Amino acid sequence: MVEDIISYGEMCARENGAALQHGMNFKLGDNYSVILMSRSPNAPYSDKFEDDGYTIIYEGHDVPKYKGITDTKSLDQPETTPKGSLTRNGKFHQAAKGYKSGKCSAELVRVYEKLKTGIWIYNGVFNLTDSWIENDGNRNVFKFRLEAILDDDLISKKQPKILKHRRIIPTFVKREVWKRDGGKCVQCEATDNLHFDHIIPFSKGGTSITSENVQLLCARHNLQKSDDII
Repeated sequence: MVEDIISYGEMCARENGAALQHGMNFKLGDNYSVILMSRSPNAPYSDKFEDDGYTIIYEGHDVPKYKGITDTKSLDQPETTPKGSLTRNGKFHQAAKGYKSGKCSAELVRVYEKLKTGIWIYNGVFNLTDSWIENDGNRNVFKFRLEAILDDDLISKKQPKILKHRRIIPTFVKREVWKRDGGKCVQCEATDNLHFDHIIPFSKGGTSITSENVQLLCARHNLQKSDDII
């Protein structure tokens, strides 16, 4: 479920036991990719939310630390390897170009966000709609545009022509809520199977951009609340 709070082990288990050691995982599933993002102050890449959480701008990844290479932040992010094959950047970049040219549907991407060490948030499924290369004042980096879509079941279905959009809760709100609620369900103080819940649902005019409208609920109380909403 979108906005689930899970451990690293649970995250890997959701992806069929894959050891998610890389932030960019192209075609990890049969018809989708996976990216890991972080908005912590010491995060290695500059990922950000835009459009009230509807859009993620995700930064590509650096060249690996080969022998003799220590300052990877001084080098352009690579599209191909020294042998000429596509890097992870290159694979996502080509997929975005294919979508923009009308040659293929948008790549479906599952997005997980690091909340703190060992704790991750499932941000749901996004369409990869654009990519480009820009200079950050020091070197050239890849940027990828991902737009939130509504239904996680799209992973197991043929992608329809028209998709509904949604907005996700910004990182700073999630951190405020996690700290305020003590990492526990506000109803029963459970510490597992947690979920970020909109007190007033987004569909009924509730906002995602303030902690006052977000709380931590366990799966049981989240389900009970959903059953009560008319």
